[in-house]
Amino acid sequence: MELNKTFKITYYSNKDKKNITRQGKWTDKSRYWTSNVGAALMTYFDLDAKGYRTAKGSWTVRSHNETTTVRL
Repeated sequence: MELNKTFKITYYSNKDKKNITRQGKWTDKSRYWTSNVGAALMTYFDLDAKGYRTAKGSWTVRSHNETTTVRL
């Protein structure tokens, strides 16, 4: 993803026990990675909460002209 790109991300929140959609931004601290137990993760800056969040497992990212879905 491009630096400073904004997007909407939807994923299941274990904390909230439901699907949530957030406004996100890709920064120099954002990344795709794998946890120690093999789970797919995406860390991004949450513009709604003004802090970093990590999506785990499955998520959908939508920007102006593209949609990307990760499902595990």
